[in-house]
Amino acid sequence: MSKKLALLVTTLGLTAALTACSGSSSAPNSTDAANADRTVSPTSECTDAGSVSDAIDVTGDFGAEPTVTMDSPVKTTATERTVAIEGTGTEKTKAGSVVNVSFSAFNGATSEKVDSTGYGAESSSVSLTVADNYVPGLVRAVNCSVAGDRVVAVMPPSDGFGDKGWSDLGLGTTDSMIFVIDINSIQPAKANGVDQPVQAGLPTVTLADNGEPTISIPKTDAPSDLTIATLKKGDGAVVAAGDTAQIEYTGVLWATGKEFDSSWKTDGPAAMPTANVVKGFADALVGQTVGSQVLAVIPPVDGYGTDGNSQAGISGTDTLVFVVDILGTGPTPAAPAQ
Repeated sequence: MSKKLALLVTTLGLTAALTACSGSSSAPNSTDAANADRTVSPTSECTDAGSVSDAIDVTGDFGAEPTVTMDSPVKTTATERTVAIEGTGTEKTKAGSVVNVSFSAFNGATSEKVDSTGYGAESSSVSLTVADNYVPGLVRAVNCSVAGDRVVAVMPPSDGFGDKGWSDLGLGTTDSMIFVIDINSIQPAKANGVDQPVQAGLPTVTLADNGEPTISIPKTDAPSDLTIATLKKGDGAVVAAGDTAQIEYTGVLWATGKEFDSSWKTDGPAAMPTANVVKGFADALVGQTVGSQVLAVIPPVDGYGTDGNSQAGISGTDTLVFVVDILGTGPTPAAPAQ
């Protein structure tokens, strides 16, 4: 069985299949066209159980491959969500949450399993962000969940792949889908590592309650060399070269203190492939641990060079300052064939 659907969940903007076209090079930012006729964002409401989702019989333990029985064809006009196993987590998912899940997907017209991540192993868990740029049915399925929940969700084409279907998975234009999703864990929304000693002469950082930083630049010249300081030290996985890190970040110019980019303006972290960013930013990520917060002062030679980046308002002489929360990491998957 192919793992196309599982792969697409992890790629966060490499394809338009589970996410809409990204409005930003650093983080997804647009609303799925299939949800254009919905007046309520999938991130702003909790989806109720219904007669269709309740009728899907799911047995087996959390973390193990479920046994799923249904009378086909299964059809629904609105996404429904039944919690088959209630978890013991205390934090509910909401807009911006990154959820690590295992799931199986079925074609409602035929009851055929069309994809599965597998269950019970670390490699089977994939990440999904509760954000409007994802397929709405999946967002409605995992929103308002806690770790340990097993969710049974049914979604109509209007909350899925619209009037195009998905031929690679054998989904027709009128086929509903069924998902059985284990909520393995919920990533922290901000760095939660241990505070580290502050280095003199570097910008200072003040954090809002949600973790968003305000960066204050000292009245001194910028360092001429790349300078990286760990502000919080996490105890999670190490970011390896070539990984895609899940991060929240804010960038300002040393010369003016002006913010030129921030992932905090959209729901959920940015998925940042370490191989596709400027050298100074990659150096600030690789070798760091999940849960850490890092301050990076990046001179032009390790940033955008003498050309700068006019679209972002960065000149060829600008030193960049980033504060980065590292919330997750993993190998960068190959982009699936379109």
